[in-house]
Amino acid sequence: MSAVAQQNPMQEFGNTSPCSKWGMAIKIDQCLGCMACVAACAFENQTPFWEELWRTHVEDLELGTYPNAERVFVPRLCMQCENPPCYYVCPTGATQIADGGIVVVDEYKCIGCQYCVEACPYGARYMFTYEDVQKAREVYGENTIHEVPHVDKCTYCFGTAPDGTHTPACVRTCVGGARVFGCLDDPNSEVSILFNTGQAVEINPELGVGAKTRYVFNRQLGRYAVGGGNE
Repeated sequence: MSAVAQQNPMQEFGNTSPCSKWGMAIKIDQCLGCMACVAACAFENQTPFWEELWRTHVEDLELGTYPNAERVFVPRLCMQCENPPCYYVCPTGATQIADGGIVVVDEYKCIGCQYCVEACPYGARYMFTYEDVQKAREVYGENTIHEVPHVDKCTYCFGTAPDGTHTPACVRTCVGGARVFGCLDDPNSEVSILFNTGQAVEINPELGVGAKTRYVFNRQLGRYAVGGGNE
């Protein structure tokens, strides 16, 4: 009897080919506020949950006033800007633009000046301190991926997604299908269609950063279009 080849279950998400510009669209109406994305990201990227710091978090908002009020969950993460302010203020070249246009941080080049933290208009960065490095070693042992203090942020799981795929952990675990990730080079990808038809919009477009993480607002009482901190 011939052995049946094991297929990587993450192949179902697609995103297995190289791409020069990855992007994400978040459908606000489909976010359930379950926090599965936060947990998945924390596990895969070893974020300092003991300090309640996350690469992605979900804001719980109330829009409007009674009797026309609505509760809305808004996932927040790095906007993966095409013109990233964090990149231009970094004095050491630690903030880099990797394959696929993804903004990442080389922890060994980061000196912890936090210029990038101040420059980010979306509050998407935080400091992974020496104490966090020590705690991570206690929690993750030899599997720890954070070796030295540095600024940390969402990288669309660059380098940590399963072999042969590029889909971030938050997308793979979103039970409501709120997060759509794909290649913006492909005009037929769902994320490209959402971008190109104007359904997916930037937060704070007046900043001119060219965010590649965008939001789809359908029935909300108003557009959520302000920056926010990592709270």
